[in-house]
Amino acid sequence: MSFFAILLALLIEQARPLARSNPIHEGLRAWALSARRNFDAGGAVHGWVTWALAVCVPPLVVLVVYWLLHHYVGWPLALLWNVAVLYVTLGFRQFSHHFTRIRDALEEGDTALARQHLAEWKRVDAAQLPRSEIVRHVIEYSVIAAHRHVFGVLAWFSVCAALGLGPSGAVLYRMAEFASRHWGANAALPEHPPSAALTRAAAQAWTVMDWLPARLTALCFAVVGSFEEAIEGWRFHAQRFPGDNDGVVLAATAGAIGVRLGGVALRSRGGAAAAQAFEAGAPLGDSDSTPGQEPQVAHLRSVVGLVWRSVVVWLLLLALFTLARLPV
Repeated sequence: MSFFAILLALLIEQARPLARSNPIHEGLRAWALSARRNFDAGGAVHGWVTWALAVCVPPLVVLVVYWLLHHYVGWPLALLWNVAVLYVTLGFRQFSHHFTRIRDALEEGDTALARQHLAEWKRVDAAQLPRSEIVRHVIEYSVIAAHRHVFGVLAWFSVCAALGLGPSGAVLYRMAEFASRHWGANAALPEHPPSAALTRAAAQAWTVMDWLPARLTALCFAVVGSFEEAIEGWRFHAQRFPGDNDGVVLAATAGAIGVRLGGVALRSRGGAAAAQAFEAGAPLGDSDSTPGQEPQVAHLRSVVGLVWRSVVVWLLLLALFTLARLPV
């Protein structure tokens, strides 16, 4: 069932992508905001209670609906429920329009427009970025987005589905990512910012939940890319990036397609820290960068191929597991 649910969700999402402003995502944001307002009193316990309510209640609701459909209605409707949940949580089209606009601008030679699109996407100060650094930023942001919107969701969905928990794992992963992003230390703070305890709880929980998916993503990139270089990057260069889990994914990406990532580009990554201006005179090949070629527009197409080949590997593995469970 997992293989068919993922395949159908991906096909539907490619044919009719979910709108960026939709009632489901808005409802989940409102729920998380309500939990923070009502339970985030500043203490360590309050932080964890707020995180648990905001993140764990939606997947519990999804799980209850799945069990009711599976045990009392029938597996076809349970399969449709899996597809519906994956359609909301899984997919490239939730971020790929940013990637496509920047890539098209770069291919047309309009570097200023590419800077503008990058600034709108990640709210970074891209006014002084040279062309190679724009490409480097786009590669890093896009790979992390693909991991969080596709491969991390696939990992948690597959594990929980194998345990009989239906699509709850996909919702749990996306809600945890949402909490870490909106309640993080570098997030764009609302009028009433989260407490330090809630920020720590969201960051710690996300680090734990993303540990295995990040390494599965890195392994997939190694398998479908340059294996030895990807593994070498994973082992020796992951620490060059902020965040242990993101570092594993980015280092493996750099090795898999032979591109230099990290270094200067990292100075403008993420949230409020991204507002710092890029230093135009800084060296591109500093010690914080991974080995590899200078980022070029052609590497963007390499990233697309890397990601789609990894999706095919996931689907093939799930198809094999599905066949193995069929009665002879």
